[in-house]
Amino acid sequence: MAISAKSSQEFVPIKEVRNGIIILKDGGLRAILIASSLNLSLKSADEQAAIVNEFQNFLNGLDFPTQICMQSRRLDIRPYLLMLEGRLKEQAEPLLKIQTKEYIDFIKSFTDEVNIMTKTFFIVVPYSSSLIKPGSTMVDSLLGGSQKKQIDETKKAMDLASFEEKRTQLDQRVGVIMSGLGRVGIRTSQLKTDQVVELFYKTFNPGDTSQGIKLQ
Repeated sequence: MAISAKSSQEFVPIKEVRNGIIILKDGGLRAILIASSLNLSLKSADEQAAIVNEFQNFLNGLDFPTQICMQSRRLDIRPYLLMLEGRLKEQAEPLLKIQTKEYIDFIKSFTDEVNIMTKTFFIVVPYSSSLIKPGSTMVDSLLGGSQKKQIDETKKAMDLASFEEKRTQLDQRVGVIMSGLGRVGIRTSQLKTDQVVELFYKTFNPGDTSQGIKLQ
């Protein structure tokens, strides 16, 4: 019995990305925020307690599910090395030229032996609601061309209205997340369409060592 191969897109529940919003195949919406990190070790005991308490209040105040993800990737040191090699060619002082060459060799050997990782934090904000779909497949198949065209246009209008309504609700949730984390001292920024696409590309292509998304 022959088994047809399925493309990877069939296993990804994403229909499209519109205005930075992920539209799932079931009609749900997702927004992704990138968040800055906070080093508690550099804070005093009182500051640590205050931050933890504020973060606890933030979580307890949420009335919708939220997912916090951390992406760990190996740091691509090649752009830095290219910059140093450019400086080496421009260096006229013999002693500084030797020191720069030794520093480049040190960086290369160190990064070959040790995996230097970068960590990026993302927050997934969801919103889902039941969709109202006019007509049905059976009804559409029985209609004439003009009537079916009118229903198709009605569907598009309702889909757009439904998207805008749900996006408004999602934007409110995004505002709650950004405000709550801001009180903790964590900066956040919502990803745009190209950044969302880049994030998923790098997620499904872990071998890509190019620089990842950064908080603006």
